[in-house]
Amino acid sequence: MFENNNENLNNQNENVQPQAPQEVQQQAPQENTYSYNYGGMNNYSDFSSNDQKPPKKKKHILGKIIAVAACVAVVSAGSIQGYRYLESNNTLNEFFSKTDSSSSETKNKADSASNKTNAASNKSNNENSGKSWIELAARKDGLTVPEAVEQVMPSVVGISSTFQVPNNSYGNNWFFGNQGQTPTQNATATGTGIIMTEDGYVITNAHVIKDSTYGMATSVSVVLSDKTEYEATIKGYDEETDIAVLKVDAKGLTPAEFGSSDDLQVGELVIAIGNPLGFELFGSVTCGIVSALDRQVSINEKTMNLIQTDAAINSGNSGGPLVDSYGQVIGINSAKMSTNYSSISSGASVEGLGFAIPISQAKSIIDDIINYGYVKGRPQFGMMGTDIDETTANLYNWPQGVYIRSVTEGGAADIAGVQAGDIIIGIDGEAITTMEELNAKKNEHNAGDTVTLTISRNGQDMDISVTLQEVTQGDTIFNNSQQSQN
Repeated sequence: MFENNNENLNNQNENVQPQAPQEVQQQAPQENTYSYNYGGMNNYSDFSSNDQKPPKKKKHILGKIIAVAACVAVVSAGSIQGYRYLESNNTLNEFFSKTDSSSSETKNKADSASNKTNAASNKSNNENSGKSWIELAARKDGLTVPEAVEQVMPSVVGISSTFQVPNNSYGNNWFFGNQGQTPTQNATATGTGIIMTEDGYVITNAHVIKDSTYGMATSVSVVLSDKTEYEATIKGYDEETDIAVLKVDAKGLTPAEFGSSDDLQVGELVIAIGNPLGFELFGSVTCGIVSALDRQVSINEKTMNLIQTDAAINSGNSGGPLVDSYGQVIGINSAKMSTNYSSISSGASVEGLGFAIPISQAKSIIDDIINYGYVKGRPQFGMMGTDIDETTANLYNWPQGVYIRSVTEGGAADIAGVQAGDIIIGIDGEAITTMEELNAKKNEHNAGDTVTLTISRNGQDMDISVTLQEVTQGDTIFNNSQQSQN
């Protein structure tokens, strides 16, 4: 293909070679003396012979000099007359004066604005240069980290809760028998709390004083930062928001200063204080930033909107304060995403995923617990249930849903006619398959509202209207992830 093109090109070049005039061909030697211009046309010289020279042009230097001098004189005269005309014409003079002034003023304003912008930029760069990430994350008028810690530390306490747990060695001593042994034994768990008032109200997490497996703590004590210890009474708790309120018989305590979690910004400096892994590390301080706000997290079938932070939060930090750069409590440390999450994320470990309850949400819960012993308006069905997964459903030929194990006598579900053995498969016309989904729909309502449950009973589907009752002190909303009360 390329060879053919080259041949065509060569043929074209050969075809466009010009032929010299007949008279030149007769006089010229056998070798061609003309050249080709490939600039778009073929050109050749009529003066190819040395004997033929072009005529010389005449020089007119004197005439050119006279012409240039005349032009200069005319321009000079015109300029002088134009200047005199402008001088005598006030209107034109004012116009050109204003134009020059306006142009100058505009330029000065632009230069001034540019200088201000550059100055502000340079000032900002100078102020931020050399600062650590902690200084950049803190609020401009905030305290230093040591100052903030010093302000809140006297308000941080340790919580020691005693639980009764099964005695695993009971009944195993076949040689000596069970002399002096009981089927249960005491176990102690520790956490952190925050002094709320000078007369002894302390807030902490509900899971610090009530275990999902072993139930309510048999006794709770509060340890101050100076190691003074007080026995505490449980004023109330709310497992749905993981908040509990304790009361100790003391006066003159140092309450924490509470801020507003509504003012937080992602990237802002926060400080976590608590007792990780027990009281030997009492008052440990870690700091980080706000990783996210209003993060929806599900823990033990409870869905909460929490503050996410990369400040280190470990077992024992639960119930402790999350503090801003003013030294104000803006969150209650509640949970962290631990490495057991790796089974879900294909073996990837996780770090820096801590969560705290926003204090702005917690305030109304705390007030209700102090005033009433429970959170008013919180709805419940009054029944115990467990999820039916796909495997169980296939095994027993049941629909997926929530299997009702028991119904509280006199509760909302009992009054409506729900029975043990029923399977809840929907609420208000929406299908559900888990207790978490059922709880989420229930919590969209208040006590006194009526909802419609779709249940499967002996292979037959039916709708039952249930009027929700209020959760009061002593009612258990959640037991564990396998079996829950609604």
